Amino acid sequence: METATFAAGCFWGIEAIFRRLPGVTQTSVGYTGGSTANPDYKQVCGGDSGHAEAVRVSFDPGKIGYGQLLEAFWAAHDPTQVNRQGPDIGSQYRSAIFTHSPEQDRAARESRQRLSDSGALGRPVATEIEPAGPYHLAEEYHQQYLEKRGQAACLIP
Repeated sequence: METATFAAGCFWGIEAIFRRLPGVTQTSVGYTGGSTANPDYKQVCGGDSGHAEAVRVSFDPGKIGYGQLLEAFWAAHDPTQVNRQGPDIGSQYRSAIFTHSPEQDRAARESRQRLSDSGALGRPVATEIEPAGPYHLAEEYHQQYLEKRGQAACLIP
């Protein structure tokens, strides 16, 4: 198994997308990319911890490649928005890829460059790419939030 970590706005919907991919064996939502030790939801939403809402994905590389996870990530959100996704505003909703190896870093940077060069988005890609650091599991009620409520996706007005 390998691990990947992505931030693409509110973690509820992104987790649901990754959970449906064949080859993904486990997901969790949490907080990463910040400076506060052991942050909670209130601290992250307050914007002072520096953390992003993120999803950690365990996957079987024999069934799904990291490149396919990147494709799902790009398709799941608007990577041109800075510190927001839809109605959610703040640095905790930033678009970011947290890499777990030099190979992931290279693949993420090449993928971002291809997307940017394609001109398909009409605006610059704002997604940050940085090495994965400490990951703090979000509170239990956030885990598989949509699934627990019988929803397949977040509905953004």
